[in-house]
Amino acid sequence: MLDLDRLNRYVDSHGALTRGRGLVSGTIALTLAILCLLGVLAFHFPEYLTTPELRRGYDVGMLRTLLFWSMVIAGSLALVNIIFDRARWLSSFAFLLVALAVLLGGHKVAVDPDFPDHTPYIGLDWFILDLLGSSLIFIFIEKLFPLRRGQPVFRPEWQTDLTHFIVNHMVVGFILLATNLLVHQLFGWAAHDGIRGWVAGLNFWVALLLIILVADLVQYWTHRAYHEVPLLWRLHAVHHSVKSMDWMAGSRQHILELLITRTLVLAPIYVLGFSKDVIDAYIVIVGFQAVFNHCNVSVRLGPLRYVIVTPNFHHWHHSQDDEAIDKNYAAHYAFLDHLFGTAVQSDRPWPERYGVVGDYVPDGFIRQFKFPFTWKG
Repeated sequence: MLDLDRLNRYVDSHGALTRGRGLVSGTIALTLAILCLLGVLAFHFPEYLTTPELRRGYDVGMLRTLLFWSMVIAGSLALVNIIFDRARWLSSFAFLLVALAVLLGGHKVAVDPDFPDHTPYIGLDWFILDLLGSSLIFIFIEKLFPLRRGQPVFRPEWQTDLTHFIVNHMVVGFILLATNLLVHQLFGWAAHDGIRGWVAGLNFWVALLLIILVADLVQYWTHRAYHEVPLLWRLHAVHHSVKSMDWMAGSRQHILELLITRTLVLAPIYVLGFSKDVIDAYIVIVGFQAVFNHCNVSVRLGPLRYVIVTPNFHHWHHSQDDEAIDKNYAAHYAFLDHLFGTAVQSDRPWPERYGVVGDYVPDGFIRQFKFPFTWKG
């Protein structure tokens, strides 16, 4: 019943899932079962597997309830598929993982309240909550306002993008540590108490608009450099290789690009001294736009699309249509591209094709990780 070779082939594949054979429900069950097992491990080792800033605000009772019902749903989906012989090889793994999670204590794992609070950690909790929250919220939005109605949730290459999502979240602790270190080492000299004091004293909403503008100016020119400097394009081409736009597409990003971009964008935020409340609000906005603007949604927002970046605006950036090449660089304020002459000008409302012209970036996370160092182009 447990066919490891078949599971490995399935994980390494890049095609869309066919409905009606138990693959979709089996995949949901397996994904949820993995998250349940990881959640149980996070309860066992919170000092090493959870994010310090997040765990201080957790409602543990609510998390235990969420874990319980997730195990029930995953186990039920898997059991139904096993009974009716629908992708039994896939659902058997899901059921086994749920059983293992239960054997390890399930939602009743006791947590020592006096565990160490300053240990090295992997942000397992952030990965679990972000994957659950993002999938539920953005898949719902995509089904409510679909751009391409025939595009399935498990479209071609979803496995590659899910792997990018997992890896980038698993190393979030390292990324944050590295970017903070680089920002302080490289840009600490530029911090000026007078300027920082003035910025910190700004009205919250004024400061929020300003932090988005400052970050997006850096983002715009960094993004433009990724397109215009051949060495940097090697990294950024991985992100542009996605051929189907949806909530998971933005996760396809080389880890070196992630490190470089975050360091450069955080630098002026640190130097100018924005308050914690403003930075927290900015992070929420960035997180939402980063996912939403890649979504398979038919959202243009009328004249507002000339001011803020919308899915329509960013879809054009990912297009390989002639009029879209090296255009629409902004992440938040669309007027920056109109100001600098890089906004797409087209009579059509939406692009036709996505991806890299020539389609030379390989499929699969490992091959895409090696691509910048091995490409002969």
